[in-house]
Amino acid sequence: MGEERLSVYDEEYNRIGEASRRDVHARGDWHETFHCWFVHCDKISGEYTIYFQLRSHEKKDYPGLLDITAAGHIQSHESMEDGVREVKEELGLGIGFNELIFAGVIKEELTSAGILDRELANVFIYTKPVSLECFQLQTDEVSGIFRTKLRHFEQLISGEKKEIRADGFSVEGTTEKTYRHRSITMDDFVAHPPSYFKKLMECITNVMS
Repeated sequence: MGEERLSVYDEEYNRIGEASRRDVHARGDWHETFHCWFVHCDKISGEYTIYFQLRSHEKKDYPGLLDITAAGHIQSHESMEDGVREVKEELGLGIGFNELIFAGVIKEELTSAGILDRELANVFIYTKPVSLECFQLQTDEVSGIFRTKLRHFEQLISGEKKEIRADGFSVEGTTEKTYRHRSITMDDFVAHPPSYFKKLMECITNVMS
């Protein structure tokens, strides 16, 4: 398989060419990504729950950290609808693109291991409840799923709380799920800029209200 090629954009989201994924990250070119967050409302309690993936410890970038429920790059020959493949590949869930709610585009910049990752993140929300038992993970990419109350996560990213509780499972070193509770802080997450999380909360509020 040849190296992935990505469309390159300017800051106003105008396509200006394409390049290999390696060159895009080396130069800090703007490119498209697909971000899918699982957020659902419990009909009885009225509480919203948000899900995170636990990145595999085998990943080169951000191993062992919590991140977007499912995400990936959009290659130059693909449309945004193709991004839903990430949900199937990473989480083992067959979800249709028409089941997702578009929440907006968030521009973000991440720096890691000598790359400058400038993303035009197309954010989608999946609002149907999913039991932990339904996830079948691609373990070389994802080694667990955790979830917490949305309001607690918002308190964490705002700095109101330094630590919150989450429940979920991990499959590190095995295919069998180990269910557990854990405490999480912002240090447990991929270092998305604060502006990303602030905009994400605004997007989720607009979608769920």
